Amino acid sequence: MTRLFREGRTETVRSCTTQSCDFVKAMEDPNQTKENRLALYRAAAERHQLMYRLAMTGKGIDRHLFCLYLVSKYLGTESPFLQQVLSEPWRLSTSQTPQQQLKLFDLEEFPEHISAGGGFGPVADDGYGVSYIFAGENVITLHISSKFSSPETNSHRFGQRICQSMCDLAELLLVPRGGR
Repeated sequence: MTRLFREGRTETVRSCTTQSCDFVKAMEDPNQTKENRLALYRAAAERHQLMYRLAMTGKGIDRHLFCLYLVSKYLGTESPFLQQVLSEPWRLSTSQTPQQQLKLFDLEEFPEHISAGGGFGPVADDGYGVSYIFAGENVITLHISSKFSSPETNSHRFGQRICQSMCDLAELLLVPRGGR
């Protein structure tokens, strides 16, 4: 994303959309059909791709909010809108960690050499920090952190739920032999 702008620029992709929520609810509903779940998955994926393209081309919301924040501080103006938006808790903070080491060895031959990478802490007392790495075609590593002091969080349990969600998604997307 940063190559598109002078001196670089980052933007956040907001993946929590109405379409993604509809898909997750359908996955949790035992009365939903596989066909309906697949249709909702496709709608969520299309919306995510749109949000990614918007963020990549500078049309996301976070940099605009940050600019509004800076201008309000510079002008000494209080904004009820910004106060509300910036006071919302950030219970899930995620980021992909680049994996340059993959170029140094053959992942298929030496899978034990892969690293889970570093991570970061949660930005809310009752939140999670999750860094992830896509290592090749068959490996995803997660580094999940949370605070022991929060009765609401449990990194191990959260990791188990992510793994179960990935298995559920793989089962949904699995194409039967001889089919499309």
